[in-house]
Amino acid sequence: MTTITIAKGDGIGPEIMDATLQVMKAAGAAVHMEEIEIGEKVYLRGNSAGIDPSAWESLRKNRVFLKAPITTPQGGGFKSLNVTTRKVLGLYANVRPCVAYHPYVPTLHPKMDVVIIRENEEDLYGGIEHQQTDEVIQCLKLISRPGTEKIIRYAFEFAKAYNRKKVSCFTKDNIMKMTDGLFHKVFDEVGKEYPEIEKEHWIIDIGAARLADTPEIFDVIVLPNLYGDILSDVAAQITGSVGLAGSANIGDGFAMFEAIHGSAPTIAGQNKANPSGLLLAAVQMLIHIGQKEVAEKIHNAWLRTLEDGIHTADIFKEGLSKECRGTAEFAQAVIDRLGMKPKELPEAQYTGSLSSISVTITPQPLAVKELDGVDIFIHAKGILPDDLATKLQSANSAYLELIMITNRGTKVWPNGFPETFCTDHWRCRFKRKTTASINYQQVIALMQSIFASGLDIIKSENLYLFNGLPAYSAGQGQ
Repeated sequence: MTTITIAKGDGIGPEIMDATLQVMKAAGAAVHMEEIEIGEKVYLRGNSAGIDPSAWESLRKNRVFLKAPITTPQGGGFKSLNVTTRKVLGLYANVRPCVAYHPYVPTLHPKMDVVIIRENEEDLYGGIEHQQTDEVIQCLKLISRPGTEKIIRYAFEFAKAYNRKKVSCFTKDNIMKMTDGLFHKVFDEVGKEYPEIEKEHWIIDIGAARLADTPEIFDVIVLPNLYGDILSDVAAQITGSVGLAGSANIGDGFAMFEAIHGSAPTIAGQNKANPSGLLLAAVQMLIHIGQKEVAEKIHNAWLRTLEDGIHTADIFKEGLSKECRGTAEFAQAVIDRLGMKPKELPEAQYTGSLSSISVTITPQPLAVKELDGVDIFIHAKGILPDDLATKLQSANSAYLELIMITNRGTKVWPNGFPETFCTDHWRCRFKRKTTASINYQQVIALMQSIFASGLDIIKSENLYLFNGLPAYSAGQGQ
């Protein structure tokens, strides 16, 4: 008997969780459930995280979480509970199988069988945002080498465990050469350790287009957080319905399982929701806790239910479906077919386990790190680049000099174009004048001089050489 934590969530959450638990019980799942309250009611009690401290205690004790969708109240101040849970518990890998069930669920891609493996903890989902000027807000994109290596190794180990033949990596490293560039670089490095698995890299835009158009050419896809969030929903939808997709969130010793769709409050309490996404997430959970036979029994009964034309309203189609069932009735149809197997669709057989996949991080030697200059960001409205440069050059020190000004990343000084549209947010790059070393005290002195000139400093970013190579991006047009 395994104790798990469950949360029924908001909107359609209680209905689909009850349906899922009924199927699990009928199939003989050896689980004891400890329920916690999360989501909208907790938010509205004044808890901006949507989860009480006592609920964290249950999650840390049981280490397995089956979660229904929740509603995050509109307005500022409320943090995403999904993101918080993933980050706090170290659930670094989001695993989303996206399978077509042709011809029983209409799809343009009958041969589709793709697994999206999404990095779950960093990237823009660090949620580090600041308004810096009247016109500009920033969001920091953080990509770490350890976080990247963990998710990429996980993708290759997943492919090995489930006899997958190819791993594809999607990034935008032609533009974000350092952050996405790191993701691509680590993919290439780790991929060499798996010669038996085909590997390829796609730029995210054309890769997304090919995924939407010809998903059968893909097998396992590994992506940074934001791209993975978007494309996993796209992939699930083109199988026939996003309502059919479950997902696993895996970490070192912790796991959370959930449907990928939202709480759908407009149909809550009407017995219309499709419980399949949460049910298939529960199947992944049962495999994770070592109850493979029960997982196969539920999955095969569910496949047989689809084949028999018993569908919920979201996938019901006249002439193809035979009966439109409500949430509870659909769950009962699955229960009635426990022990049966599909006649046409591939039978569910699980040889691998998410819990058996482990990854290790390669230690990296410390680099030789040398200060090379500083980017100082200025808030100045209604000023021309040449005039700003003149003002900044008066602050040049014996150690640092102004070499470039950009606006929204585009070089506007020196030799900028008057056609370039500018906001009130300026990056001003100062580099050391000679090869002699500089220190942060000299950067501080420069900033004090700029401040004394009446300019508003927003922030600064040090420019470093790592092992003698520039570890900062050039300006567009530089």
